[in-house]
Amino acid sequence: MTVITTIDDLKQIYKRRVPKMFYDYAETGSWTEQTFLENSADFQELYFRQKIAVNMEGRSTETTMIGHPVSMPVALAPVGLTGMQCADGEIKAARAAESFGVPFTLSTMSICSIEDVAEHTHKPFWFQVYTLKDDDFMRRLMERAKAANCSALVITVDLQMLGQRHKDLKNGLSAPPKLTLKSVADMITRVGWGLEMLGTKRRFFGNIVGHAKGVSDASSLSSWTAEAFDQSLDWKRIGQLIEMWGGKVILKGILDAADAVKAAELGADAIVVSNHGGRQLDGASSSIRMLSHIVDTVGHKTEVLFDSGIRSGQDVLKAIALGAKGTMIGRAYTYGLGANGEQGVTDALKIIHKELDTTMGLCGRTLIRDIDQDILIVPDGFHRK
Repeated sequence: MTVITTIDDLKQIYKRRVPKMFYDYAETGSWTEQTFLENSADFQELYFRQKIAVNMEGRSTETTMIGHPVSMPVALAPVGLTGMQCADGEIKAARAAESFGVPFTLSTMSICSIEDVAEHTHKPFWFQVYTLKDDDFMRRLMERAKAANCSALVITVDLQMLGQRHKDLKNGLSAPPKLTLKSVADMITRVGWGLEMLGTKRRFFGNIVGHAKGVSDASSLSSWTAEAFDQSLDWKRIGQLIEMWGGKVILKGILDAADAVKAAELGADAIVVSNHGGRQLDGASSSIRMLSHIVDTVGHKTEVLFDSGIRSGQDVLKAIALGAKGTMIGRAYTYGLGANGEQGVTDALKIIHKELDTTMGLCGRTLIRDIDQDILIVPDGFHRK
C-alpha cells in the first residue's frame, strides 16, 4: 500500500486509475507546453531563508480571502470536467473543501450542476463563468448561482477562444467519452473508475445541457460550445458582467499589470494572477514571475490571488511571500480526487497544509499574515514586468 505524503504520490495513483483522456486533460498545456512546465519549475528558483531560535508555538495558517475566513490561503480552482475524473467529482471536491475550511469554485463546464453541489453542501461556494455571448443564458446562469447562495462570481477573462491543446485533440476529449476502439480499450483497464461512473446519472455538462438554448444532449453541446465564447470581449463587456452579477467578483486570468489596473478600476473584489495553468497562451511567462509586479501595482486597490503551478504547501508560501493574499489549486486537488474521491481531495489539502505550516515555522514565522518577501532569497531578474 502506498504511503501518501506528497501531491506527487496522489498523482501516480490518479494516473493509474483514470482514463488517459481525462488524465491528459488535467496534465497538459497548450502548444509546446513551455508555460505549463515553467509554471511549476520557476518556483524552484525561489529559496527560503531558514531561521533558528524562534518560538514556533501557536502557529496559524488562518486568514481571509475576499473577506471569507479560511483555514489556509488556498481555494479549489474552477476545473472543468471534474465529474469525469471521479463520479460526482464536483460534489466530492466541494464537500472536502467545506470540511477543510477552504473555498470551492464550481466551473460552468462542470459535470455536476450548481444545484447538485448546493444540494450536497451546507456552506456557500464560489461559481465560475466564462465570457459568453448569450446574455439570456448568462443571466439565468447567474440567477441559478444566486439561488444556490454562491458567495462570489469568478469571471474567467483569458478564454475568449481555446488555446491549441494537442493532447485533448488527439484523445478526442469529450464528456461522456466517445466510444471508440481506443477509448474503450483504455477504459476497460480502469475498472474502479468505470464502476463508479456507471453508478451515477451525472455524465454530461450539468450547467449547460437542458439550460442553454438548443442544447438538449451531448451531440448538440459541441456546436454550442464552438459558438458560445465571446471573441469580441472588451473591458466594457467585463463591466457589464460584473454589473449583471451585483455581488462579489473575482477576475481570473490576469498576467499583465496594465490589465490588473483596469480590473481594479472596474471594482473587482479580487484578481487572480493566472495563465490558465499554461493551457492558453503558450510562451507566456509563468504566473509566479509576474506576481510581485502586479501586487506592487494594484495590491493597494484590490485583493491579489495567485493561480498556476502550485504543487505543494511550499509553493503556496512562496506565492504569499511575494504578495498574494491567497492562492488557487487545480491540478493538485484533481490528482487527489482522481486517486481517491473525496478522501483524496482531503488528503491533498492535508499535504499542502502540513507543508505550508512546517515551512512557515522553519522560516521563523508563526502567522500567515506576517509572511513577506523577507523569508525568500529571490534571484536577480526573477520578477518580470
